[in-house]
Amino acid sequence: MNDAPEPVDEVPGGSADPDSPPPRPRRALAVLDRLGAPLNRGLGYLGGLAVLVAESVRWLYRSAIRRQVRFGRPAFYAQLVRLGLRSVLVVSLVSACIGFILAMQMAPPLEDFGQVETVPNIIAIAVFRELGPLIAAVVLTGFAGAAIAAELGTMVVGEEIEALEAHALNPIRFLVLPRLLATTIAMVVVCLIGELMAISAGWAIGVWVLDIPTWVYYRNTVEQLSLADLLTGLWKAAFFGMLIASIACYHGLRVTGGAAGVGRATTLTVVHSITAIIFSDLLFTSLFYALGWH
Repeated sequence: MNDAPEPVDEVPGGSADPDSPPPRPRRALAVLDRLGAPLNRGLGYLGGLAVLVAESVRWLYRSAIRRQVRFGRPAFYAQLVRLGLRSVLVVSLVSACIGFILAMQMAPPLEDFGQVETVPNIIAIAVFRELGPLIAAVVLTGFAGAAIAAELGTMVVGEEIEALEAHALNPIRFLVLPRLLATTIAMVVVCLIGELMAISAGWAIGVWVLDIPTWVYYRNTVEQLSLADLLTGLWKAAFFGMLIASIACYHGLRVTGGAAGVGRATTLTVVHSITAIIFSDLLFTSLFYALGWH
């Protein structure tokens, strides 16, 4: 008769108790790896953008306090004309259409309450606080952001960046800073022009279609707006411009793989810029609302 004890099944992890749940270190590590890899890439992406902007600000500061340090002013003026002046028409056209749409969409529900004269109040707040900077940023993303990424990416593929570094010329100083500064300034100016075009378009519908007297439209617009409305919109526009240029320069300088890499960098610039603009607009709006600037 065999009195040997029955064998106990080994539980992964070394525990002989069949009632205790087996630990799963490998599965836990796999989950952490899946979560950690995107987080690591995201933090690296944000860190790269921060370093790029910080280096640009450092060169701007050095050029301001040292006369012998220059950052490529001819390139800055050329980019200001290319990114700002040539985009005015497109932004003005889109903003005017938005003004027309807002006036015609808001009139019927307000007419039910006998408040058609408040159309200029709504248009003024919507345009100066939100739609003006947002529309200008989206248009400038496709107009300027993609062009900057493609331009710098082509320079990387053609080894022009390496040629600059071989001659001891910093690419951030001569390529990134002029585009970053020009895009930020152009964004503010173009945004302001677009806001005025949207208000003018709303006035045209209000006076010629909704029979709102011109003096009433002007009075309601001026009484509704405050300096905070103007400044918050322009602050958003400046930040959006810096965001577009930094993302475009970041992707343009990291191009690999020839022409396919240039196209990929251009696509990523547009997608990431619009996503970042919407997300940052949400953050700014939440912050301004918490501070009572509404």
